[in-house]
Amino acid sequence: MTNAELSKRDLAHIWHPCSQMSDYDEIIPIKQAYGAVLRDFDGKEYIDCVSSWWVNILGHSNERIAKAIANQADKLAQVILAGFSHEAIIKLSERLCASLGAPFNKCFYGDNGSAAVEIALKMSYHKNKLQGLEKPLFLNLKNSYHGETIGALSVGDVEIYKLSYGGILINAISTKVPMSFKDNEVSEDEALSDLASILKDYGHKISAFIAEPLIQCAGNMNMPSPSFYKKACEMVKNARIDVIFDEIAVGFGRTGTMWAFNQIGFVPDFICISKGITGGFMPFSVVLTNDSIYNEFLGDFSRAFLHSHSYTGNALAAAGANAVLDIFEDENIIEKNRSLSAFILAEFASLKNHKKVHNFRQCGMVLAFDLINVPKNSVKNMRFEALKRGLVLRPLENCVYFMPPYVISHEQISYAARQIKQMIDEL
Repeated sequence: MTNAELSKRDLAHIWHPCSQMSDYDEIIPIKQAYGAVLRDFDGKEYIDCVSSWWVNILGHSNERIAKAIANQADKLAQVILAGFSHEAIIKLSERLCASLGAPFNKCFYGDNGSAAVEIALKMSYHKNKLQGLEKPLFLNLKNSYHGETIGALSVGDVEIYKLSYGGILINAISTKVPMSFKDNEVSEDEALSDLASILKDYGHKISAFIAEPLIQCAGNMNMPSPSFYKKACEMVKNARIDVIFDEIAVGFGRTGTMWAFNQIGFVPDFICISKGITGGFMPFSVVLTNDSIYNEFLGDFSRAFLHSHSYTGNALAAAGANAVLDIFEDENIIEKNRSLSAFILAEFASLKNHKKVHNFRQCGMVLAFDLINVPKNSVKNMRFEALKRGLVLRPLENCVYFMPPYVISHEQISYAARQIKQMIDEL
């Protein structure tokens, strides 16, 4: 089977995500993947510079994760989690609570990142309602992204995703966020002042504030400082508003610590986790919260949190997630990432003062920069040129980012840095 044959069959039936299908003359079918490399049906290899939408943190076809899932499949694949349980999900819940630390002591499972955000939003609103408080609003940061189901989309602020759906979104307010983009600079003081004004006018109606700690990934990899998040969250909590941290993309070591909130010095009420939780093997998500919130839902059935997913707590996904935690513990991933991120910075450092590069930045295993003074559509077309050079890139508007699996080699990093610089020189 060839790329061309499979591409024709694909385009006959498959509607691809986050795509304008009329842009596609062909689709690249992947036959196999290993480590940081994808291989198509014609034998061409590509370095996965985006961890396949940020999920394959420990590399493709990781043997330990694959084996754990296969072993679980021999015993139990799925069981209803309402009134039943299984060893893998119990073990995972204990380990996640221990990893995040007090006061996180309760886990509620979903099957993707958007679902986790929906769960947290509903929990916050429902908890307030049980306390006799009607708080119909949610607060988010400008430039944020939290998923594309209705509730998650409502609390995001990347216009391209939500522009068509304004008539069906829930009520949310966006507050300013520090930015260093060329045509959109916002200082930390300006952002905090805007937040103070919003809290004064609407604080009593806001159920929860949701934020992506440290990196607004789909928001062109904007990287506000830890101090901003700490100050903003303290202001929000003083207004008796819940805080939700969306660690879907930034958790599991991506920012340099196991959890991004570890660098902020503030503990939220809810944390949403997904993407890297199974190392890219299975869709899975979890919301962690504390006993104080959990206890509000105890009593007769009318107080219960009636939210469910058919695959909640799936045993195969839980086994994969436990294997991911095993790898972090046994292979000292966080320390290795610190060394690897330093190497990435060194290899890309020559771009920092490039005349076409602005706002060069890095947070842990994410390096990003904005391209300026380049022809229209050249950044978009860079993705296709990168494929010719054996790289999978997915620029965000004029932002080019490097967010590879943690198993990427020094040689692969160096090759990617050289090719990206050459492409920029040629724009």
